Amino acid sequence: MRAYVFTDKTLQRRAGQFVWLSLDVEKAENAAYKKRYGVDALPMFFVLDPKTEKAALRWVGGATVPQLQKILGDGLIAVRSGRRGAEAPLARADRLYPDAAVAYREALSKLPPASSQFGRATESLLYALQKTEKYSDCAATAGDAFARLERSSSAANVAATGLDCALQMPEGDPNRANRIASLKSDSERIVAAPRPDIAADDVSAVYEVLANERAWAKDEAGRRKILQERAGFLEAAAARAKTPDARAVFDSHRLGVYLELNEPGRAIPMLQASERDLPGDYNPPARLAVAYRAMKNYDEALAASDRALAKAYGPRKLGILQTRADIYKEKGDTAGSYRTLEEAVRLAESLPEGQRSEKTIASLRKKLEASP
Repeated sequence: MRAYVFTDKTLQRRAGQFVWLSLDVEKAENAAYKKRYGVDALPMFFVLDPKTEKAALRWVGGATVPQLQKILGDGLIAVRSGRRGAEAPLARADRLYPDAAVAYREALSKLPPASSQFGRATESLLYALQKTEKYSDCAATAGDAFARLERSSSAANVAATGLDCALQMPEGDPNRANRIASLKSDSERIVAAPRPDIAADDVSAVYEVLANERAWAKDEAGRRKILQERAGFLEAAAARAKTPDARAVFDSHRLGVYLELNEPGRAIPMLQASERDLPGDYNPPARLAVAYRAMKNYDEALAASDRALAKAYGPRKLGILQTRADIYKEKGDTAGSYRTLEEAVRLAESLPEGQRSEKTIASLRKKLEASP
């Protein structure tokens, strides 16, 4: 969003309508805000009413410039409606997130046929259904909505979320195979002809779910073909980037696909470039640690982990520590692995409310207990 959207000059006309605020929810001083607004995914965007500080609109995930313009326009409407005591159904659903599936359905039923809010409401409904593990309902909703949204910027997210939900439906569900086949076809149309109004990372996510579908079908050759296509798509997108920030947007996706292909060495040059060009960012060395670990180059992995830990903070530091513990374990240094897990437990327990996760603490303790 910083590299491709917020810099767009067409957003300047919004300067008199909004005060822009970015919160780093990994920092301890922002933990209360994370809890207050229910931030459980990144990125997440809100339009707040400055009089009440309540969220009049909530959006989970990234957005293209046209999508963001619609979100901001909808946010203004939601704030004004709320002040008149006439909260719109979609605003009410946003407020009830994540337990908002019923409210989003109600909002969708009340939208006019040509409403520009249909895509946002559908994506929000699908996310709520996926988050609450209502996979059959999620897949059916995506399948029904795709035809209407195929030409919109929501098409990729609807297809990918729907197919992912279909794959997670119970195997005994009689509708599962048909849902998978239909949503696979929808997803293939997205990657066959990527459009400028759909963000490249959203297209990448469609490739990812298509590869998962081939894994489910036990078609390893087909899965590798899709992964290679995804790698090529991401490499082309990164090559078109005009700044290091814009190029690094694709680092995480590219590392993921190289790992899936068992070719982690392909990630090393791009991550080294990102670490050099973005010296304050912990992500490049953290990702290098993952790539070197996959290559069994444990000394380089630990060195990269050291550099990442020196820059990281908050809950994100836990992931780096867990990777570091695994590196030590695979290297044969069980004492180092144990010490690192102890450090991770101490950090997890010290996090303030809003960042502290009892589930994560329990998982870390379990790993620690299982360590020799």
